[in-house]
Amino acid sequence: MAKLVLASASPRRREILGMMGIEFEAVNSQVGEEQKGKEIPRRYVLRLAKEKAEAVAQKYPGEWILAADTAVVLGNKIIGKPRDGADAERILSKLSGKQHKVLTGIALFNGRCCMMNIVSSKVKFRKLSAQEIKNYVNTGEPMDKAGAYGIQGRGAFLVESVSGSYTNVIGLPVKETREMLSMAGIL
Repeated sequence: MAKLVLASASPRRREILGMMGIEFEAVNSQVGEEQKGKEIPRRYVLRLAKEKAEAVAQKYPGEWILAADTAVVLGNKIIGKPRDGADAERILSKLSGKQHKVLTGIALFNGRCCMMNIVSSKVKFRKLSAQEIKNYVNTGEPMDKAGAYGIQGRGAFLVESVSGSYTNVIGLPVKETREMLSMAGIL
């Protein structure tokens, strides 16, 4: 069985990969997540996943590196992580009562071969009151999450429906990740 390195500091990605029964080492890629110019969301998540995998591959030559990047997209605009509580409230107010996309770019790289995929899910928020938003932001949960919410935590109450992969919304789509790992001979 090939060794796998997860290029991520995300506790959610580590948990999902662990639930899949896969042995791995997790390493933070230290790659900045700035959008380049008018880069479209799909290109953005794929580029970042590849850059994260390549950055970690330099420290682990010949090993399989799995990297992912997830973005919340409203219209064609990426909604990043909130800067502070006020920004989290602004983001959640914008998403309230609307449907948005969650895109995850996945890269599996070993220095010679790079497999890439992108997964899209649709999430519909219910209409939220200003007090519900404030109460949720005060839990602190939104502060390190794209779109200022965690569907796997307290943020589940914000969501009316999900179309597509639920684990994609958390940050690592299980089905597509398993398929890539299987193609690489890791599973």
